[in-house]
Amino acid sequence: MPEESNTPSSETAPRAIAAIIPAMNEADRIAATVRSTKQIPGVDIIMVVDDGSSDDTGVLARRAGAEVVTHRKNKGKAAAMMTGAFAIRNREISDSDPDQHPDHRALLFIDGDLEDSAISTAPLAAPVLAGDADMTIAILPAQKRKGGGFGFVVGLAKKGIAELSGFEATQPLSGMRCLSREAFDAALPFAAGWGVEAAMTIDVVNAGLRVEEVECDLHHRVTGKDLKAQMHRAAQYRDVARAIVTRRLQAKKLRGTTLSGPSSHSSKGASK
Repeated sequence: MPEESNTPSSETAPRAIAAIIPAMNEADRIAATVRSTKQIPGVDIIMVVDDGSSDDTGVLARRAGAEVVTHRKNKGKAAAMMTGAFAIRNREISDSDPDQHPDHRALLFIDGDLEDSAISTAPLAAPVLAGDADMTIAILPAQKRKGGGFGFVVGLAKKGIAELSGFEATQPLSGMRCLSREAFDAALPFAAGWGVEAAMTIDVVNAGLRVEEVECDLHHRVTGKDLKAQMHRAAQYRDVARAIVTRRLQAKKLRGTTLSGPSSHSSKGASK
């Protein structure tokens, strides 16, 4: 008799893809990103979450063919990602028969500034749709545009992920990911702000799910090195550090609970 597996098989893997694009003030790029995303095989819903934009991001996304959910005030990337995913879940539930378990789509998260390269996130979906992975993470090539930081935030995220999950991440802050519904649920609640990707990797790996990195030829806006960019990186560092510390404390608490379980209590009782 074959061993039972806790991992999804190709028979239970998602059959379609929902692309979720969190975006704020991406009016110059969002239409091209949506049009490119529409070309990804298997994508049947594109959900743009307009996260408190002061420009026409939402209007232009809708004109390009996306469905749009709007946050009146900026809530941050993590909140926008969850808004999009829950909107998709509600759609799936409402579309299913009352006595039928809803079929969940794979959730493909795409940054709003990818423009015409968004279609190159397609390889992320293949392992999830095949039931071979629960979460895939894009590895981006060196970017053509000048910019980039000094590696402090990336180094912090890499070290934290390896320490807390054992997973050696190549690009720990990569926002382009495809998740099964099981992987999405394992990562809830998302870490706030810019800590979402590092925390997501830790949580999904520690849930016993399969994570795979996939090379994707993507190009996005690179953060510069001026004062505004440095303030952005400081916020990133803060959020990643907070996500890691939170999970380190959770792991410590879990170890303490395990050590003080029934067997530990009984031995203490016997020594009295």
